[in-house]
Amino acid sequence: MKYIDTTVVERKMGKRLLANKIARLVFLLATFFGTAVLAVLIYRVVSDSMGWIDKDFLLNKLSTDPERAGILGAIYGTLWLMAVVAPATMILGVGTAIYLEEYAKKGKFQSFIQTNISNLAGVPSVVFGILGLTIFARALGLGSVVLAGGLTMALLVLPVVVVASQEAIRAVPQFLREASYGMGATKWQTIKNVVLPAALPGILTGVILALSRAIGETAPLVVIGIPALLIPLPNGILDKFTVLPVQIYYWTVDSALTAEYANLAAATIVILLIVLFAMNSIAIIIRNKFQKRF
Repeated sequence: MKYIDTTVVERKMGKRLLANKIARLVFLLATFFGTAVLAVLIYRVVSDSMGWIDKDFLLNKLSTDPERAGILGAIYGTLWLMAVVAPATMILGVGTAIYLEEYAKKGKFQSFIQTNISNLAGVPSVVFGILGLTIFARALGLGSVVLAGGLTMALLVLPVVVVASQEAIRAVPQFLREASYGMGATKWQTIKNVVLPAALPGILTGVILALSRAIGETAPLVVIGIPALLIPLPNGILDKFTVLPVQIYYWTVDSALTAEYANLAAATIVILLIVLFAMNSIAIIIRNKFQKRF
């Protein structure tokens, strides 16, 4: 009979428990550090914006005078941009996910598409800006209008929606599909009436994350040439526009010459956060409603 040396076992257990405590302490410190930095940034932004956010700031147009400058044009531009990004992303992203999961045969072609989608998720955003400038702004002759910016941002966040939609569709139990086929439904009827409703909460989560990224991106729009000048309010997708992140960028750069621009940038950041939180809240409410239903 083989005897176990309890001393060795206790020593190994002690090392594992010590390693567990050290790892937990490291993770706790990392979490605390990240939270502390975020709290300091929020405090700094909110404190710099105090006294600058008022009715005039929200309703005034852009101005070279910091005391009279407002972000109404940037708010309009951001909303118009989202009006292009949201439908384009959902149609292309969900459609691609449906094809890859429900129609495409497992093989090299499907693997090739999947690999490229995963690679696109890691491409720097400025590269998408160059792509949008080349195709939409110059080749199609759109220039720096809402449609060109929206399509560029849609390409940027498309991989997020595709991957999230694939995971949501893949998570739908197979017996639901089989039950639908057993009742005589076609493949498209099964996808439309069974798979998509069941996968909708996960799809909406992906869309939320995509729009959250799109609304805060600056580099692609700067490359396209989105201005932060005194331009008229956009009234359609073919009008020139500016958005909140671009306005924050230019005001931050101009703060080196005029200190008040730093306060305007901080106030715009607060408004952008409020808009972002509002969008996410509405989307989460919609997602939870469908999640309870299915």
